[in-house]
Amino acid sequence: AWLRNDLRVHDSPVLHRAASVASTRGLAVLPVYVLDPRHFKRTRHGTLKTGPIRALFLLQSILALKRRLRQLGSDLLVKIGHPEEVLPPLLPKGSLVLTQEEVTSEELRLDKRVRAALAGGENNEGAEVQWEYCWGTTLFHREDLPFKSGLSDMPDVYTRFKNAVEPELACKANEVPPSFNGQPKHETQIKVRQCFPAPGPGSLPLPTIAEELLNFEPAWTDLPYTEEVAEPALHPGGVLDFRGGEDVGLERLHYYMHDTNLVATYFDTRNEMLGGDYSTKLAPWLANGCLSPRKVFEQLREHEIRCCAGRSTYWVMFALGARDFYRFFGAKHGDAVFREDGVIRRKQTWRGGDREFKLWAEGRTGYPFIDANMRELKDAGFMSNRGRQNVASFLALDLHVDWRRGADWFESHLVDYDVTANWCNWVFAAGLAGGRLNRFNILRQGKSYDPEGAYVRHWLPELQELPSHFIHEPWLVPDHEQTRYGKFKDYPPPCVDPSTFNSSTGPTPIQLKLRGQAPGAGRGSQGQRGRGASQQLNAMAPDEAAASGTVGTGDNVRRWRPARNKAHDSATACSFT
Repeated sequence: AWLRNDLRVHDSPVLHRAASVASTRGLAVLPVYVLDPRHFKRTRHGTLKTGPIRALFLLQSILALKRRLRQLGSDLLVKIGHPEEVLPPLLPKGSLVLTQEEVTSEELRLDKRVRAALAGGENNEGAEVQWEYCWGTTLFHREDLPFKSGLSDMPDVYTRFKNAVEPELACKANEVPPSFNGQPKHETQIKVRQCFPAPGPGSLPLPTIAEELLNFEPAWTDLPYTEEVAEPALHPGGVLDFRGGEDVGLERLHYYMHDTNLVATYFDTRNEMLGGDYSTKLAPWLANGCLSPRKVFEQLREHEIRCCAGRSTYWVMFALGARDFYRFFGAKHGDAVFREDGVIRRKQTWRGGDREFKLWAEGRTGYPFIDANMRELKDAGFMSNRGRQNVASFLALDLHVDWRRGADWFESHLVDYDVTANWCNWVFAAGLAGGRLNRFNILRQGKSYDPEGAYVRHWLPELQELPSHFIHEPWLVPDHEQTRYGKFKDYPPPCVDPSTFNSSTGPTPIQLKLRGQAPGAGRGSQGQRGRGASQQLNAMAPDEAAASGTVGTGDNVRRWRPARNKAHDSATACSFT
């Protein structure tokens, strides 16, 4: 069983199939994870492909799975190297490779290399090694989609995709289906397959293997970086202590769905900026396969039966469906989601270069709403859905920097990086996936969703003393007042002419209309003239808080923390501290 982005025991298609094969064919089962050095090198843009925050979460997830498998009488063999070199020696004649099916080119090329190595192994024994894919990354199984096998007839717009895949979820954009009416929902026709049961003790019998190989538990210093990379520490300003592992992911799910019933207010809070509880925050565990989307659906259905099915539970379903959409969109379009000209093959001329990208990446653009989000990403490895859409729009459409540099930066830094969710979101943000171009008015967005500037002050200490009416437009502070505001003088001027954005005119964001609220816009641009931009939220959302949102600054404290028992900490040597 070659495990990759499926680091869990519950609802694991690969391990479920492995247990079945072990029972029917009498084969031993060797779960393997390979740390590929190619994932720890620098990309052509100069960033670490797997940055330290994401790497630590991955390491914790690997060690947690190893502990869990040991409880079942099995184990996880962790190897370091290229899978096409590491795996063949482990597979004697008559073996079967079980692995999760991926859809993007890098992963598919790796699969071809591994299969070629197996076919050309010593004595050609690899030719007698079988290969079997298991599908396990999405809420809806690929075989259950109402599209052709190659997905050529799949819609390229999420709402149409959702409505075609599941009639019970069908509705117009920014509306709620009639069955989500605020009443308990005891029955559903939504076609989500049941979770696989976890393998029982002894159901994954290990082959004869050297004990020292299984005893290897990688530490931070074992990660195959080609340069010295320091282990990250927990940033005190981060929304959560994101710790990797199936146990922590399940704990977070139970906290959100049962302990606090926060799912009931998801619609009202999901687009806030501060605090650990404004959205599910399940994305890191989903991205690494520590948590199954079907498990989330299962728990969501329990809430709908116990309490009610309303707009909050619908929008959680909407978010889960968006993850599926990106996965299948990537499968349909292949390498087009990574190309400069995108899916629509529109030739691009990027006027922005290294200077503009550096200002954006370091959070020094002079636009507080953008800079606060970028510093949160760099320091804590996370960013809200609202922030992701705004910073992507700003880089590609206002700074005119190649969108792929932004996607590459996110790949390195996001703790919840998912290849299709990330790259497809970026190609949409750049306007290269077809459909309407959504250029965000970042001044209006900041004033609407962080009206008092609590989020900006949290991440930009040099602006902490600015009054709210200047917090999103610090360039408006009169010269004679600038010395009154602490370190304000250390903040850079705007890198784009502010007249590009008019914060006091234009349509109210649709997310505020949904709640009947006016945006907390604060002061306008004091007579600056410019053109407004469409504020309707793109239905394809970057993280688990997909699609629309509500006004709110979020002054929440972090209430949820992962359990830290002695066994967990002792086995996870590379935890946040």
